Amino acid sequence: MDKKISVAVVGASGYAGEELIRLLIRHPNVEIKVITSRQYDGKGVETVFPRFTGLNLKFAAPDVAQIARDCEVAFLALPHGLASEFALPLLQAGVKVIDISADFRLKSTAKYKEYYKEDHPSPEMLQQAVYGQPELYREKLRSANLIACAGCYPTSSILPTAPLLAAGLVYTDDIIISSMSGVSGAGRKVDLPYIFPECNESLKCYAPSKHRHLPEIEQELAFAAGIPELAINFVPHLVPVNRGINSTIFLKAKPDCTIEKIAAVYEQAYGKERFVRVLPAGTLADTKYVTMSNCCDISYTLDKHTNRVIVNGVIDNLTKGASGQAVQCMNIRMGFEESAGLL
Repeated sequence: MDKKISVAVVGASGYAGEELIRLLIRHPNVEIKVITSRQYDGKGVETVFPRFTGLNLKFAAPDVAQIARDCEVAFLALPHGLASEFALPLLQAGVKVIDISADFRLKSTAKYKEYYKEDHPSPEMLQQAVYGQPELYREKLRSANLIACAGCYPTSSILPTAPLLAAGLVYTDDIIISSMSGVSGAGRKVDLPYIFPECNESLKCYAPSKHRHLPEIEQELAFAAGIPELAINFVPHLVPVNRGINSTIFLKAKPDCTIEKIAAVYEQAYGKERFVRVLPAGTLADTKYVTMSNCCDISYTLDKHTNRVIVNGVIDNLTKGASGQAVQCMNIRMGFEESAGLL
Protein backbone atom coordinates (compact mmCIF):
# COMPACT_ATOMS: atom_id res chain seq x y z
CA MET A 1 0.00 0.00 0.00
CA ASP A 2 1.38 3.43 -0.97
CA LYS A 3 -0.61 5.41 1.58
CA LYS A 4 1.52 7.47 3.99
CA ILE A 5 0.24 8.78 7.30
CA SER A 6 1.52 11.30 9.85
CA VAL A 7 1.97 10.14 13.43
CA ALA A 8 2.82 11.55 16.84
CA VAL A 9 4.82 9.95 19.62
CA VAL A 10 3.64 11.43 22.91
CA GLY A 11 6.20 10.85 25.64
CA ALA A 12 9.01 10.22 23.18
CA SER A 13 11.96 10.64 25.53
CA GLY A 14 11.59 7.31 27.34
CA TYR A 15 12.79 3.89 26.25
CA ALA A 16 9.48 3.00 24.60
CA GLY A 17 9.49 6.38 22.85
CA GLU A 18 13.02 5.82 21.59
CA GLU A 19 12.05 2.39 20.31
CA LEU A 20 9.01 3.82 18.54
CA ILE A 21 11.17 6.39 16.77
CA ARG A 22 13.65 3.66 15.78
CA LEU A 23 10.89 1.59 14.20
CA LEU A 24 8.81 4.38 12.67
CA ILE A 25 11.65 6.18 10.86
CA ARG A 26 12.11 3.10 8.67
CA HIS A 27 8.39 2.47 8.18
CA PRO A 28 7.47 2.89 4.51
CA ASN A 29 3.99 4.24 5.27
CA VAL A 30 4.74 6.63 8.13
CA GLU A 31 6.07 10.13 8.66
CA ILE A 32 6.75 11.21 12.25
CA LYS A 33 5.30 14.70 12.57
CA VAL A 34 5.34 15.26 16.33
CA ILE A 35 7.46 13.94 19.20
CA THR A 36 6.69 15.32 22.64
CA SER A 37 8.54 15.78 25.90
CA ARG A 38 7.97 18.51 28.44
CA GLN A 39 11.50 18.07 29.79
CA TYR A 40 13.19 18.43 26.39
CA ASP A 41 10.81 20.88 24.72
CA GLY A 42 12.57 22.61 21.81
CA LYS A 43 15.60 20.30 21.76
CA GLY A 44 16.56 18.16 18.79
CA VAL A 45 15.99 14.44 19.15
CA GLU A 46 19.73 13.84 18.78
CA THR A 47 20.45 15.71 22.05
CA VAL A 48 18.61 12.97 23.95
CA PHE A 49 19.24 10.03 21.61
CA PRO A 50 22.48 10.59 19.66
CA ARG A 51 21.69 7.52 17.51
CA PHE A 52 19.16 9.73 15.69
CA THR A 53 21.64 12.41 14.66
CA GLY A 54 20.62 13.66 11.23
CA LEU A 55 16.87 13.36 11.80
CA ASN A 56 15.02 16.64 11.49
CA LEU A 57 12.93 16.11 14.61
CA LYS A 58 12.54 18.30 17.68
CA PHE A 59 10.76 17.59 20.92
CA ALA A 60 7.77 19.78 21.67
CA ALA A 61 5.56 20.16 24.71
CA PRO A 62 2.47 17.99 24.24
CA ASP A 63 -0.32 19.93 22.56
CA VAL A 64 -3.52 18.06 21.76
CA ALA A 65 -4.63 20.66 19.23
CA GLN A 66 -1.35 20.43 17.30
CA ILE A 67 -1.40 16.62 17.31
CA ALA A 68 -5.03 16.56 16.17
CA ARG A 69 -4.25 19.01 13.38
CA ASP A 70 -1.12 17.31 12.08
CA CYS A 71 -1.50 13.58 12.82
CA GLU A 72 -3.78 10.69 12.01
CA VAL A 73 -2.37 8.35 14.65
CA ALA A 74 -0.95 9.13 18.10
CA PHE A 75 1.19 6.70 20.08
CA LEU A 76 1.01 7.37 23.82
CA ALA A 77 4.23 6.29 25.56
CA LEU A 78 3.33 7.75 28.93
CA PRO A 79 3.21 6.58 32.56
CA HIS A 80 -0.10 5.12 33.69
CA GLY A 81 -2.67 7.74 34.59
CA LEU A 82 -1.39 10.29 32.08
CA ALA A 83 -2.52 8.58 28.88
CA SER A 84 -6.17 9.22 29.72
CA GLU A 85 -5.59 12.97 29.65
CA PHE A 86 -4.64 12.78 25.99
CA ALA A 87 -6.66 9.83 24.73
CA LEU A 88 -10.16 11.29 25.13
CA PRO A 89 -9.58 14.66 23.42
CA LEU A 90 -7.55 13.04 20.65
CA LEU A 91 -10.26 10.49 19.99
CA GLN A 92 -12.88 13.23 19.95
CA ALA A 93 -10.75 15.05 17.37
CA GLY A 94 -10.69 11.95 15.14
CA VAL A 95 -7.15 10.78 15.93
CA LYS A 96 -6.58 7.05 16.34
CA VAL A 97 -4.89 6.38 19.67
CA ILE A 98 -2.45 3.55 20.39
CA ASP A 99 -1.60 3.50 24.08
CA ILE A 100 1.44 1.69 25.46
CA SER A 101 0.56 2.40 29.10
CA ALA A 102 -1.74 0.34 31.31
CA ASP A 103 -4.58 2.87 31.34
CA PHE A 104 -7.01 0.96 29.14
CA ARG A 105 -5.95 -2.69 29.37
CA LEU A 106 -8.20 -3.74 32.23
CA LYS A 107 -11.96 -4.05 31.77
CA SER A 108 -12.64 -3.86 35.51
CA THR A 109 -12.49 -0.48 37.24
CA ALA A 110 -12.33 -2.30 40.59
CA LYS A 111 -9.21 -4.19 39.51
CA TYR A 112 -7.65 -0.97 38.25
CA LYS A 113 -8.23 0.72 41.59
CA GLU A 114 -6.93 -2.29 43.51
CA TYR A 115 -3.66 -2.49 41.59
CA TYR A 116 -3.06 1.16 40.66
CA LYS A 117 -4.35 2.64 43.93
CA GLU A 118 -6.65 5.19 42.31
CA ASP A 119 -9.94 5.46 40.51
CA HIS A 120 -9.74 5.08 36.75
CA PRO A 121 -9.75 8.56 35.19
CA SER A 122 -11.90 7.57 32.18
CA PRO A 123 -13.93 4.46 33.06
CA GLU A 124 -16.31 4.97 30.14
CA MET A 125 -13.42 4.29 27.74
CA LEU A 126 -12.45 0.87 29.10
CA GLN A 127 -15.09 -1.01 27.12
CA GLN A 128 -14.24 0.96 23.98
CA ALA A 129 -10.58 -0.03 24.04
CA VAL A 130 -9.40 -3.10 22.13
CA TYR A 131 -6.60 -5.08 23.75
CA GLY A 132 -3.50 -4.74 21.62
CA GLN A 133 -2.45 -8.37 21.20
CA PRO A 134 -2.53 -8.84 17.41
CA GLU A 135 -2.37 -12.63 17.40
CA LEU A 136 -5.48 -12.84 19.59
CA TYR A 137 -7.50 -9.77 18.60
CA ARG A 138 -6.55 -9.09 15.01
CA GLU A 139 -10.11 -8.74 13.67
CA LYS A 140 -11.18 -6.34 16.41
CA LEU A 141 -8.05 -4.26 15.86
CA ARG A 142 -9.01 -3.61 12.24
CA SER A 143 -11.70 -1.16 13.35
CA ALA A 144 -10.38 0.01 16.73
CA ASN A 145 -9.79 3.70 17.36
CA LEU A 146 -8.42 3.15 20.89
CA ILE A 147 -5.89 0.35 21.19
CA ALA A 148 -4.53 -0.64 24.60
CA CYS A 149 -1.26 -2.43 23.83
CA ALA A 150 -0.55 -5.51 25.90
CA GLY A 151 2.08 -5.19 28.60
CA CYS A 152 5.51 -6.78 28.34
CA TYR A 153 5.19 -9.45 31.04
CA PRO A 154 1.63 -10.24 29.87
CA THR A 155 2.73 -10.67 26.24
CA SER A 156 5.44 -13.17 27.20
CA SER A 157 2.93 -15.04 29.39
CA ILE A 158 -0.35 -14.86 27.47
CA LEU A 159 0.88 -15.85 24.02
CA PRO A 160 2.38 -19.18 25.21
CA THR A 161 -0.53 -19.99 27.56
CA ALA A 162 -3.76 -18.87 25.86
CA PRO A 163 -3.87 -21.58 23.13
CA LEU A 164 -3.41 -24.39 25.66
CA LEU A 165 -6.23 -23.04 27.83
CA ALA A 166 -8.50 -22.47 24.85
CA ALA A 167 -7.92 -26.05 23.68
CA GLY A 168 -8.63 -27.47 27.13
CA LEU A 169 -5.32 -29.32 27.38
CA VAL A 170 -4.47 -27.86 30.79
CA TYR A 171 -6.36 -26.99 33.96
CA THR A 172 -7.20 -23.39 34.82
CA ASP A 173 -6.08 -23.64 38.46
CA ASP A 174 -2.59 -23.72 39.96
CA ILE A 175 -0.99 -21.78 37.10
CA ILE A 176 2.44 -20.45 38.05
CA ILE A 177 4.42 -17.93 36.01
CA SER A 178 8.00 -17.01 36.84
CA SER A 179 9.31 -14.15 34.70
CA MET A 180 12.66 -12.43 34.35
CA SER A 181 13.04 -8.99 32.81
CA GLY A 182 15.86 -6.72 31.76
CA VAL A 183 16.35 -3.41 33.55
CA SER A 184 14.90 -1.25 30.75
CA GLY A 185 11.49 -2.56 31.80
CA ALA A 186 11.64 -0.16 34.74
CA GLY A 187 11.72 2.84 32.41
CA ARG A 188 14.25 5.54 31.62
CA LYS A 189 14.68 7.13 35.00
CA VAL A 190 17.29 7.60 37.70
CA ASP A 191 16.21 5.29 40.51
CA LEU A 192 18.56 3.66 43.00
CA PRO A 193 17.55 -0.02 42.48
CA TYR A 194 18.20 0.28 38.73
CA ILE A 195 21.60 1.98 38.62
CA PHE A 196 24.50 -0.20 37.50
CA PRO A 197 26.19 -0.94 40.87
CA GLU A 198 22.85 -1.98 42.39
CA CYS A 199 21.50 -4.29 39.69
CA ASN A 200 24.71 -5.65 38.14
CA GLU A 201 25.66 -9.16 39.35
CA SER A 202 22.22 -9.40 40.95
CA LEU A 203 19.10 -11.48 40.30
CA LYS A 204 16.10 -10.90 42.55
CA CYS A 205 12.35 -11.18 42.50
CA TYR A 206 10.02 -8.31 43.32
CA ALA A 207 6.27 -7.85 43.89
CA PRO A 208 5.85 -11.64 44.22
CA SER A 209 2.17 -11.51 45.14
CA LYS A 210 0.70 -8.32 43.65
CA HIS A 211 2.48 -7.04 40.56
CA ARG A 212 0.46 -4.59 38.46
CA HIS A 213 0.54 -6.90 35.44
CA LEU A 214 -1.12 -9.73 37.38
CA PRO A 215 -4.77 -8.72 36.74
CA GLU A 216 -4.02 -8.15 33.05
CA ILE A 217 -2.61 -11.67 32.69
CA GLU A 218 -5.49 -13.18 34.67
CA GLN A 219 -8.06 -11.27 32.62
CA GLU A 220 -6.73 -12.47 29.28
CA LEU A 221 -6.14 -16.06 30.36
CA ALA A 222 -9.70 -16.24 31.71
CA PHE A 223 -10.96 -14.95 28.35
CA ALA A 224 -8.92 -17.63 26.58
CA ALA A 225 -10.26 -20.37 28.86
CA GLY A 226 -13.84 -19.14 28.47
CA ILE A 227 -14.40 -18.67 32.19
CA PRO A 228 -15.30 -15.56 34.25
CA GLU A 229 -12.01 -15.42 36.15
CA LEU A 230 -9.00 -17.35 37.34
CA ALA A 231 -6.14 -16.81 39.77
CA ILE A 232 -2.45 -17.38 39.11
CA ASN A 233 0.87 -16.97 40.85
CA PHE A 234 3.02 -14.46 39.00
CA VAL A 235 6.56 -13.79 40.24
CA PRO A 236 8.67 -11.27 38.29
CA HIS A 237 12.45 -11.00 38.61
CA LEU A 238 14.95 -8.31 37.67
CA VAL A 239 18.04 -9.53 35.83
CA PRO A 240 21.11 -7.46 34.86
CA VAL A 241 20.55 -7.24 31.11
CA ASN A 242 19.26 -4.25 29.18
CA ARG A 243 16.49 -5.89 27.17
CA GLY A 244 14.49 -9.08 27.16
CA ILE A 245 11.92 -11.09 29.11
CA ASN A 246 11.86 -14.83 29.71
CA SER A 247 8.64 -16.16 31.24
CA THR A 248 8.41 -19.77 32.41
CA ILE A 249 4.83 -20.99 32.80
CA PHE A 250 3.86 -24.11 34.77
CA LEU A 251 0.47 -25.65 33.90
CA LYS A 252 -1.25 -28.81 35.15
CA ALA A 253 -1.83 -31.18 32.25
CA LYS A 254 -5.20 -32.85 31.80
CA PRO A 255 -5.22 -36.66 31.44
CA ASP A 256 -5.49 -36.58 27.64
CA CYS A 257 -2.69 -34.02 27.17
CA THR A 258 0.22 -35.28 25.08
CA ILE A 259 3.26 -33.61 23.59
CA GLU A 260 1.80 -34.25 20.12
CA LYS A 261 -1.44 -32.48 21.03
CA ILE A 262 0.48 -29.51 22.43
CA ALA A 263 2.43 -29.25 19.19
CA ALA A 264 -0.80 -29.42 17.16
CA VAL A 265 -2.45 -26.69 19.23
CA TYR A 266 0.51 -24.37 18.75
CA GLU A 267 0.64 -25.11 15.04
CA GLN A 268 -3.02 -24.22 14.67
CA ALA A 269 -2.66 -21.05 16.75
CA TYR A 270 0.63 -19.70 15.42
CA GLY A 271 1.65 -21.71 12.38
CA LYS A 272 0.91 -18.78 10.08
CA GLU A 273 1.97 -15.99 12.43
CA ARG A 274 4.94 -13.86 11.43
CA PHE A 275 5.95 -12.79 14.93
CA VAL A 276 5.29 -15.86 17.07
CA ARG A 277 7.78 -18.66 16.57
CA VAL A 278 7.11 -22.01 18.21
CA LEU A 279 10.47 -23.71 18.48
CA PRO A 280 11.14 -27.36 17.56
CA ALA A 281 10.95 -29.93 20.35
CA GLY A 282 14.15 -29.93 22.39
CA THR A 283 15.01 -26.30 21.59
CA LEU A 284 14.68 -23.85 24.47
CA ALA A 285 13.67 -20.22 23.98
CA ASP A 286 16.45 -17.68 24.57
CA THR A 287 16.11 -13.89 24.81
CA LYS A 288 19.34 -13.53 22.85
CA TYR A 289 17.51 -14.50 19.67
CA VAL A 290 14.63 -12.04 19.97
CA THR A 291 16.51 -8.91 21.05
CA MET A 292 15.64 -5.88 18.86
CA SER A 293 12.93 -7.94 17.14
CA ASN A 294 9.14 -8.09 17.31
CA CYS A 295 9.17 -11.86 17.82
CA CYS A 296 7.90 -13.99 20.66
CA ASP A 297 9.66 -17.36 20.77
CA ILE A 298 7.90 -20.24 22.53
CA SER A 299 9.35 -23.55 23.72
CA TYR A 300 7.54 -26.28 25.62
CA THR A 301 7.86 -29.64 27.29
CA LEU A 302 5.57 -32.11 29.06
CA ASP A 303 7.07 -33.17 32.40
CA LYS A 304 5.58 -36.61 33.09
CA HIS A 305 7.20 -36.69 36.53
CA THR A 306 4.94 -33.88 37.80
CA ASN A 307 2.32 -34.03 35.03
CA ARG A 308 2.94 -30.42 34.15
CA VAL A 309 3.30 -28.61 30.87
CA ILE A 310 6.27 -26.24 31.15
CA VAL A 311 6.32 -23.46 28.60
CA ASN A 312 8.75 -20.62 27.96
CA GLY A 313 7.89 -17.36 26.22
CA VAL A 314 10.67 -14.89 25.40
CA ILE A 315 10.40 -11.40 23.94
CA ASP A 316 12.23 -8.12 23.74
CA ASN A 317 10.34 -6.09 26.33
CA LEU A 318 10.74 -2.84 24.37
CA THR A 319 9.72 -4.27 20.99
CA LYS A 320 7.17 -7.09 21.11
CA GLY A 321 6.52 -6.07 24.71
CA ALA A 322 5.79 -2.44 23.85
CA SER A 323 6.67 -0.36 20.79
CA GLY A 324 6.96 -3.09 18.16
CA GLN A 325 3.60 -4.49 19.16
CA ALA A 326 2.18 -0.95 18.96
CA VAL A 327 3.46 -0.60 15.40
CA GLN A 328 2.06 -4.03 14.54
CA CYS A 329 -1.34 -2.90 15.87
CA MET A 330 -1.13 0.31 13.82
CA ASN A 331 -0.33 -1.69 10.68
CA ILE A 332 -3.43 -3.82 11.19
CA ARG A 333 -5.65 -0.83 11.93
CA MET A 334 -4.44 1.21 8.97
CA GLY A 335 -4.45 -1.65 6.47
CA PHE A 336 -0.67 -1.73 6.00
CA GLU A 337 1.42 -4.87 5.62
CA GLU A 338 1.47 -6.20 9.17
CA SER A 339 5.24 -6.53 9.25
CA ALA A 340 5.93 -3.04 7.83
CA GLY A 341 8.72 -1.35 9.76
CA LEU A 342 9.29 -4.44 11.89
CA LEU A 343 11.62 -6.63 9.85
